Amino acid sequence: MGETPIIRLEDVVFEYDGERVLDGINLSIRDKEFVTFLGPSGCGKTTTLRIIGGFMNAMSGKVYFEGKECSHLPPNKRNINTVFQKYALFPHLNVFDNVAFGLKVKKLPQSEIKARVAKMLELVNLKGFDKRKVNQLSGGQQQRVAIARALVNYPKVLLLDEPLGALDLKLRKEMQLELKKIQQSLDITFIYVTHDQEEALTMSDTVVVMKDGVIQQVGTPQDIYNEPKNAFVADFIGESNIIDAVMVKDFLVRFQGHDFTCVDKGFAPNQPVDVVIRPEDIKLTPAIMGMMTGEVESVVFKGVHYEISVDCDGHHYIVHSTIAQDVGDRVGINIDPGDIHIMNRLFADDKNTVYGTVTDEDTVEFCGFSFTRENLGLEAGTRVLLTIQPSDIEVVSEDIADSKAYLESLVYKGRHNELIVWMAERQWLIHSQLDEQVATDIGIKFDFDKIEIAAVTSEEVGKDEE
Repeated sequence: MGETPIIRLEDVVFEYDGERVLDGINLSIRDKEFVTFLGPSGCGKTTTLRIIGGFMNAMSGKVYFEGKECSHLPPNKRNINTVFQKYALFPHLNVFDNVAFGLKVKKLPQSEIKARVAKMLELVNLKGFDKRKVNQLSGGQQQRVAIARALVNYPKVLLLDEPLGALDLKLRKEMQLELKKIQQSLDITFIYVTHDQEEALTMSDTVVVMKDGVIQQVGTPQDIYNEPKNAFVADFIGESNIIDAVMVKDFLVRFQGHDFTCVDKGFAPNQPVDVVIRPEDIKLTPAIMGMMTGEVESVVFKGVHYEISVDCDGHHYIVHSTIAQDVGDRVGINIDPGDIHIMNRLFADDKNTVYGTVTDEDTVEFCGFSFTRENLGLEAGTRVLLTIQPSDIEVVSEDIADSKAYLESLVYKGRHNELIVWMAERQWLIHSQLDEQVATDIGIKFDFDKIEIAAVTSEEVGKDEE
């Protein structure tokens, strides 16, 4: 048996105003590790942190601390402290009294309070600042006071809710290293929330990637970056080239009309998949030596490398290289087998299929929509299977839309953006040239003339019927 995790979440669900914010979260956190919850705004990471801290109670599910359930214990009954983005320091107290506040509430001896506060101020590089008023401190110094105040109680776990968000870039980078150093010197568990991928990769032992209240992947920064579980993770963690592909057989994948050796197996023959290739893993060569060839579209110097965009038969690859190219150059593209990462696709057949009903001789209804088709040749009441290609659903302004849809994710696929939206109580796949804001409502319009219609029997519909 392994050691008991210091924190364990079991089937945690939380809803707000009827909307599910956390959807069955299961997670174990080991003692003395630096864990980061990473994801876009609204993914549920702060809600998860607040449930761990006892500031909110889950609708269902359980929270365990050192093997004992603490789901309904208030924050002051858990050996956990929290640092928020807004530091909530007491402006009328000096640095010493801010840090000592919790110890005074506990009525510890004055000598112990002085010793603890001095130790913490030295740890956060604020030795000699004890008499300063907090409003005389910089943002970075105020943040250090907030950390010292949380740590002076010797918690087993420190929760940090985007504590660097108010700092400028240079100070934020300095504090990333400082926080990791503090965590290692105290040997306690840090649970950190951020939407900043660099912060997560820089500081963490373990990264928990979240989206729409669901954990997408848990792993080391190296695992998350090098072996993303799906296109969302690959796109969210650093830049990626994400390509529609077919897994021909074990260790062989086909995309853009070429077969590539890879190191993945276990997929069905000719299964549609996503391929992820990091920009630094693409090698540019003379055109005659490339597996594929393309034309250089743009070259931007990024300080440590050039970011080069290459148009390869209409698919746009991003390449990071230390060697510059000239715009218009014809270049070769080579990719090593180990740098081709294969992932399952959410829409395995790359199309939308939905059941509908013929309501009269030329009208079909599905999911609250209806359209007419002349010479349909099917009787009223006939069940039909509709196939709708992702390119036949258009993103439009809401005033001309057939419906509003909630945009769950957007991933650039080299030729188009792949949108996954929630509409009519199901997910839909859309290919679009437009960029849209994730986690917002968008207008969509069907090209009804291009919907494929096939009659089916009630037995064929079966349990898959909407």
